[in-house]
Amino acid sequence: MDRRHFLSSGLALGCSAAASPLLAPMALASAPWDARLVVIILRGGMDGIDVIRPYGDQAFYRTRGDLTRDAVEDGGDLGGFFALHPALMSLYPLWQAGEFGAMHAVSTPYRDKRSHFDGQDMLEAGTDQLPGPRGRDGWLNRMLQTVPGVESETTFAIGREDLIVTSGDAPISRWSPDAQLSLSPQARTLLELVYENDPLFHAASSDAIAIAEQLKIDSEAETSASEMMMSDPMMEQIKPNSGHVKVARFAANRLRGSTRVAAFSLNGWDTHFNQAKSLPRALSRLSDTILTLKAGLGPVWDKTAVLALTEFGRTAKQNGTGGTDHGTGGAMLFAGGAVRGGQILGDWPGLNLPDLYAGRDLMPTRDVRAGAAWAMRGLFGLDRAVLEDAIFPGLDLGPDLKLIA
Repeated sequence: MDRRHFLSSGLALGCSAAASPLLAPMALASAPWDARLVVIILRGGMDGIDVIRPYGDQAFYRTRGDLTRDAVEDGGDLGGFFALHPALMSLYPLWQAGEFGAMHAVSTPYRDKRSHFDGQDMLEAGTDQLPGPRGRDGWLNRMLQTVPGVESETTFAIGREDLIVTSGDAPISRWSPDAQLSLSPQARTLLELVYENDPLFHAASSDAIAIAEQLKIDSEAETSASEMMMSDPMMEQIKPNSGHVKVARFAANRLRGSTRVAAFSLNGWDTHFNQAKSLPRALSRLSDTILTLKAGLGPVWDKTAVLALTEFGRTAKQNGTGGTDHGTGGAMLFAGGAVRGGQILGDWPGLNLPDLYAGRDLMPTRDVRAGAAWAMRGLFGLDRAVLEDAIFPGLDLGPDLKLIA
């Protein structure tokens, strides 16, 4: 029995399985590239039409009703046709600096049924059809499988849930904000006594003690780094103990070291009712997350791309309860010092009735997987054939999006 299995099983220590990735904190993996990639899954179906508002399309005002109120006045203008939702205005300086942008009218190949579960599965699997029960591996993991020498701490899946996007044969580490492993002096003495003459568990218990001590050192170092991060002026309005901020801080701390890929999700994007109140809350969490990453990464931010993707967009027309329903086309957001921000990528199809998908949704004009693929090609130099065949089966990359600077 190896130490990772021993500890994650919780024998004697009551250790959370979610903590097991941190049980070898010094075994940091090197990677054959220096760029960083952060993937954020926005669960619930983000309304791209509201987040990146096409005020230059007159049909926007006819279909959106109350959701067009102050479409430009309170948000930031994004080049004369689109405007940024007011709840993301804290990211507007990043837009101006070329470190934030969007790709509009995109979707996965998922169509018509509009199920959150199926849509998220297809988004994370990166395939052109729903994954079967034996094929629930994800595109980030398949990307890692193409790179020799990857170790578990090259990639972190962060949060309390299993992410399909990181699932597969390549080793990854997982961490939850609630994960912890500590040993009191009494527990340490007990472990030493219980397993002193046990040939199977003696070495494992010694490892457990050493690892717990190292984790304490790492935790203190990360606490110090987090305190410095929160002193950054851009963090003044951000609550440091919020769950999404903790996740972003952890990701930033790891990405400053040997970790090269991090993935986690943010909930709260299913806005059927009173979207004018519910969407700003989700957008504020996303803004806090991106700003925390920027503050925490410091100079590494210049080597980083952050991609925020959602399973589908929402209906073009506002519904009767002040919200929007499950749709098709939506938007992908991207940020980081490595991206070519200050632009809205994609071909805008229009919101007139003949231009809509099934007469109700924003028509997708580009596969959202192409956005992720071009980002990985620019960051890591992956071959086009590898991206189209191994990582995103069935994808046609199309023309270069020039997403990476």
